[in-house]
Amino acid sequence: MVISTTPQPTPPSALVQYLRLQLGLSDSALALGLRQARLEQAPLPVVLWRFGLISLDQFDQVLRWQNSHS
Repeated sequence: MVISTTPQPTPPSALVQYLRLQLGLSDSALALGLRQARLEQAPLPVVLWRFGLISLDQFDQVLRWQNSHS
């Protein structure tokens, strides 16, 4: 469990769309990640990686995508 003391912002819909379309995450995997990220106040990509829903390479892709869209 990550649990941050600082609430994390809600992930942008563009990120969720990227995860769904580019990485092929299912709606149920995304729902689990979003729910857990909210509970732990942790970034969504970290939660998805920690739960094994994305690989380390995919995690890196997400971080690069986020950096290019910020």
